[in-house]
Amino acid sequence: MSKPIVYTRGQALPGILARRIAIIDGAMGTMIQRYKLGEADFRAGRFADHAKDLKGNNDLLVLTRPDVIREIHEQYLAAGADLIETNTFGATSVAQEDYDLAAVARELNVAAARLAREACDAHATPERPRFVAGALGPTPRTASISPDVNDPGARNVDFDTLRAAYREQAEGLLEGGCDVFLVETIFDTLNAKAAIFALDELMEDTGERLPVIISGTVTDASGRILSGQTVPAFWNSVRHARPLAIGLNCALGAAVMRPYIEELSKVASDTFISCYPNAGLPNPMSDTGFDETPEVTAGMLAEFAQAGFVNIVGGCCGTTPDHIAAIARKVADYRPRHKADPLFSGLVAAA
Repeated sequence: MSKPIVYTRGQALPGILARRIAIIDGAMGTMIQRYKLGEADFRAGRFADHAKDLKGNNDLLVLTRPDVIREIHEQYLAAGADLIETNTFGATSVAQEDYDLAAVARELNVAAARLAREACDAHATPERPRFVAGALGPTPRTASISPDVNDPGARNVDFDTLRAAYREQAEGLLEGGCDVFLVETIFDTLNAKAAIFALDELMEDTGERLPVIISGTVTDASGRILSGQTVPAFWNSVRHARPLAIGLNCALGAAVMRPYIEELSKVASDTFISCYPNAGLPNPMSDTGFDETPEVTAGMLAEFAQAGFVNIVGGCCGTTPDHIAAIARKVADYRPRHKADPLFSGLVAAA
């Protein structure tokens, strides 16, 4: 029988997930768009002479417009979020290479974690702790899929490069004060395994042991992630990491995501389940780019809670603090999903 994991940070989180449904925050990009930032905001003096355009590099705002990121964190905390994601979705050296900013990747993660830490500490109480979730995104490159349709064997990144990039990112998040590592929006399981490997190495080397949440992305109605795995296959590929929670986020709205969350809640019986969907399907004609109102998204996640599927809920693309506040209200009356005891093999002594 495997030994229980003893966490050095985020120790209270497993107990919370067993007692009630926890709330993770909503989209960062949607909120940043509301500020209508221009190229100057992304350069902000230090990067004034950078050779490439920087608008759209939202991770860079933790250095150039930290006031914006801090304010967004504050709004989600005020809405009732228990977990706040760092603004580091693309803050790996692999992703920052697109902007010729790989050299500042670690700095981005330290700064982002500190911003989230400060916001969480300001809102935390003994009865209601708040947690910083260090976000590790998928990177724009895939280790399993060829970028060239004429050459199936071609790759634009390898496992060791990803592992090193994730290790650097995780070091920065740890230094900045995160409580949880969140490997999210996984569309290539091999990328996720590189992140998991890097986290294991880091925690072994430092003696710090943080909860890990792993969240995949089902990309269409086939029920598979982009690299081809079904939800059960994805779980069995990453369960060795013994995550605190496994879940799904992004790509789909809650209505389409329902059968996959239900399936995951059945196969991943010995861990907690997270779910933070988009606010429906994209609609460029709407104010946020997505159709679902807070009440619609919250109503569907409340149905997941009533059905006993989830322990953590929140929002991804298109969701706002209003969505998170509505979700928090709607799920408050439901019990969290019950996690089964870990399976084990071996001899059991007679009583």
